[in-house]
Amino acid sequence: MSKSYFLLKTEPEDWSWKDQLNSKNQNAEWNGVRNYQASKNLKEMKKNDLCFFYHTGEEKKIVGIVKIAKEYFQDKSDKTNKFVSVVVHAEDKFKKPVTLKEIKENVFFNEFTLVKQSRLSVMKVDIKYWKKICKMGKMKKY
Repeated sequence: MSKSYFLLKTEPEDWSWKDQLNSKNQNAEWNGVRNYQASKNLKEMKKNDLCFFYHTGEEKKIVGIVKIAKEYFQDKSDKTNKFVSVVVHAEDKFKKPVTLKEIKENVFFNEFTLVKQSRLSVMKVDIKYWKKICKMGKMKKY
């Protein structure tokens, strides 16, 4: 069974890489997603899939990698019962964070969802983009 790759966006003021590292066992529920396409992506995640951890807001950069520790379940913060959460585990911090600016300036990424649908908070990442971003971030083991 092959691994899938994703990107999870977060406002660092609400939930940052540091918060993730300081959470119990470095695990945390990824909740609050209220977009149907993003929620569909959460539902596709399988245990041990990898995700880029992306700081939005002023930073706009990929700062780390998390692994899916628990597949989707009902998001308790959603009163409509339409949306789901997953549990993510901190895997690795990027040696060199990769900025949205760097990605947008590279023609290789023209079709990347982060460039084409910049508002989407949870997105699939094709393996070719995953490998290139890991290389840019000096993440040799991925």
